[in-house]
Amino acid sequence: MNTAPNPNMATAIAAPDQTKAAAVPRIKISSHGFCLDHPDPELGEQLMADAMGIVDRDAMHGILKQLVKASVSGEKPDEVSLSFMISMVKSIKPRDSVEAMLVAQMVSVHVMAMRCAYHLANAEDIAQQDSAGRTLGRLARTFPAQIEALNRYRRNGEPAITVQNVSVQDGGKAIVGNVTQHASVLVSDKGPAPAVTAARMVPMPELSKREHEPADAKRDSQP
Repeated sequence: MNTAPNPNMATAIAAPDQTKAAAVPRIKISSHGFCLDHPDPELGEQLMADAMGIVDRDAMHGILKQLVKASVSGEKPDEVSLSFMISMVKSIKPRDSVEAMLVAQMVSVHVMAMRCAYHLANAEDIAQQDSAGRTLGRLARTFPAQIEALNRYRRNGEPAITVQNVSVQDGGKAIVGNVTQHASVLVSDKGPAPAVTAARMVPMPELSKREHEPADAKRDSQP
């Protein structure tokens, strides 16, 4: 299917501030292909690109085309399923093209899993039941793996925070030196300072109770 994009539009899309709060246009499907249902074609493409976290026009159209194909039911695209998929992509808020591709896979896997659940519920014999059940199981295991992949990708992209001056109250402990850590605090001064200066507070990653125990306590607990 072809979207017949505007040839005068540059490949890179610059996002104007006023488009951020606007609604994402729906996809209009016809026998000739599909297009964005918006009175201003360029603004419609911009809104869709913003929703998908993509700045490249060709990438945006490519992912849309893949979502249209993934929505096919009964040998033709389903506009209701497609609108749902695009809405889910927007709600997850991809931040770049890699996340956009992964999120598109996630919503497609979810739609396929729900279709398998329907076939399983309406199976007429054991063979259909087994086939739908196995496929549903594989898709159900794939979806949380995709969520973990997205979270891992986002964690790896978090910037490090540097704190120059640190003071420790009585009874407290601090690591002093050069420490590199994402989504945590870097202490770079080698000497104590009287005040605390920090740009912002960043929550530490959640750890298990055992990971918080001192090293001596861990050794004593071992048989």
